[in-house]
Amino acid sequence: MLRKVAEYVSSNLELEDLLSRIVKMVAEIASADSCFIYLYDAKHHELVLRASSNPRTNAVGNIRLKLGEGVTGWAAKEKMPVALAREAYKDSRFKSFTNLAEDKYESFLAVPILSKNEIIGVMNVHSKRECEYPESQINLLFTVSRYLGNAIENAIIYEEVRKKAKQLDLLSEISKTIVSDYYLKEILQLIVTTTAQVMGSKICSIMLLDEKKQELVIAATQSLSQEYLTKQNLKVGQSISGKVVKEKRPIIVRDVTKEPGFMYPEIARREGLVSMLSVPMMIKDRVVGVINFYTQKEYSFSKEETDILQAIANQAAVAIENTRLDQEILATKEALETRKLVERAKGVLMRELGIPEDEAHKRIHKKSMDLRKSMREVAEAIIVASDLRK
Repeated sequence: MLRKVAEYVSSNLELEDLLSRIVKMVAEIASADSCFIYLYDAKHHELVLRASSNPRTNAVGNIRLKLGEGVTGWAAKEKMPVALAREAYKDSRFKSFTNLAEDKYESFLAVPILSKNEIIGVMNVHSKRECEYPESQINLLFTVSRYLGNAIENAIIYEEVRKKAKQLDLLSEISKTIVSDYYLKEILQLIVTTTAQVMGSKICSIMLLDEKKQELVIAATQSLSQEYLTKQNLKVGQSISGKVVKEKRPIIVRDVTKEPGFMYPEIARREGLVSMLSVPMMIKDRVVGVINFYTQKEYSFSKEETDILQAIANQAAVAIENTRLDQEILATKEALETRKLVERAKGVLMRELGIPEDEAHKRIHKKSMDLRKSMREVAEAIIVASDLRK
């Protein structure tokens, strides 16, 4: 077992692959019916089920225990193994989970996973029959857990470094997108697609604020159904996204299907949406929209992840503001050109018809109304006709 563990630890396995191999090996060598590994989430002081020797279980990632909760939590808190040879489910510390069906197991061994004497997680071994765990076996698994503890700590550090590198690449990519020659719709679509890929989720959406109607409208989405796309617009203050606009701050929801203020829980269930992070898109103190990021499993967003998404949202807001300014500049330029053309056309009419300036303007305006053409088009026609007569 130690040779195998050393082989796994020294290889370049991803953390999930490492844990998966360990639980299968331990269950086989210990002749156990199942083996679980929980890892400690220091930020939330929770143990999270991360690996199971039973490939059919859907509890991985969904079972959470506080330190001291259940036999597993007790082993983590006290940093000591717990061996229950029979009727483990009757132990006062035992906590049952319906989707794990642990009450079917007769014996239970929980071994803390340590690194530098700090808790990293817990390894559990279960059997449906009575099983006396000899001290030699407990010591062996405790040694394995220490090997594993160092490997897991290194893997977590590596994952964090790689994640931060991806996030920096994301911010750089979005910065390039914003200063590109793409249209706004393409920019927003690239932002949600890239964000979903880097942040590790299939679902991300951008909603823009219609300031006149005070409504949020879907502007770009990533892998969402037609049902989601055609749902009604949200009023400011309504649902989670509307609340984000009103309060001008990020909001995290652990499970949108259970959140009282969430407007579309049924759509969320059908889409497989669980946790949500919604951040405002800000230009100074003005909100122009929101970015919504969803996960398919219950998830606790860190401050760092919130800050990253807020930075992305603010960059997207810059793209929107730049587009608005470009449109205003273009409109001003077109208005100036139209005014110059109308002035020239008035000059033509005043000269050719001998009428005053206000009468010339009235005739251009009337012709524009009669023909349902812009004053610019009418002015251009007058100038062209005058040029042809020369």
